[in-house]
Amino acid sequence: MKYIFANLKRFDVSRDMGGICPDNDPKEWMNKLMSETVTLGLGRIDGIRITYMLPEGLVITAMDALGQYDEEVKGNVFIGCQGVFKDNVRPGGNFGAFTTFKPAAAVKKMGSSWTIIGHSEERRAFYEIINEYDNESRKAHARETASKVINGIINKEILCALESKLNVLLCIGETAEEMGEGSMEEKKARVEKVLKSQLFDGLKGMKENRRECEIVIAYEPIWAIGPGKVPPEVGYIEFVGTFIKSVLKDNFGFELPVVYGGGLKEENASEIASLKSIDGGLVGLTKFTQPIAFETNGFKRIIDEYMKGRRG
Repeated sequence: MKYIFANLKRFDVSRDMGGICPDNDPKEWMNKLMSETVTLGLGRIDGIRITYMLPEGLVITAMDALGQYDEEVKGNVFIGCQGVFKDNVRPGGNFGAFTTFKPAAAVKKMGSSWTIIGHSEERRAFYEIINEYDNESRKAHARETASKVINGIINKEILCALESKLNVLLCIGETAEEMGEGSMEEKKARVEKVLKSQLFDGLKGMKENRRECEIVIAYEPIWAIGPGKVPPEVGYIEFVGTFIKSVLKDNFGFELPVVYGGGLKEENASEIASLKSIDGGLVGLTKFTQPIAFETNGFKRIIDEYMKGRRG
């Protein structure tokens, strides 16, 4: 099975309010997106699982829209959310004093079957909080300590997600600062250290807590994400995918699917699909010129290119 995720960030906010939803009513846009997804047969592509990661406010709308179709019609289309809190609602525990936070039990009840955890935007927000508290955290040795703290929080989020029977897309990746300067071999050694730490700390306790849920790793090279940034060469992505799988097998005793989280696009989908260590990708947008957008037809073209690479 190959995995294609779409992270629909601020599509719960219309363009006139600063978001990127092309419809003044984000719920109407979500209904259209789900209808087009089914009509285009995106969930019925052999060997491909499609998951939309949505803002919390659109999860129920998406589930209602998909609920109008039979299982064989919507096929392998799933709905996920964009993160969960590090504590959870559970019988005999905290009944729900989580103002401003999203416990895993709540988004599961809405209909989510997946969640993103550890996305670069989440990690950056944690760093900003630490930096506000202690400017010394900007120093290399303090940043490493901060990373371990953040990895520990992410681990708690994963455990809460699994407790509520949510599948997890765990994002890991290095910043430009963490990669550093020097030869490619020097850079690779530093990247391996960062990724290994994120895996070890983030997946702590997984042997005992995986249950029947799926965990997929998204490699997200943070230094390559954003307008004007140069994406990594496919050889580098293959190196990272192979490294991640070897760390998991050698230290955890199991392998997990690894997808490219740096942005699966029409231009790179075929090459990404050809990599043996990579099992899919994460799509952010399908149109990068103004007005930027996520369009179902564009999403289908990305998937079509990915399928060409698989067949090549």
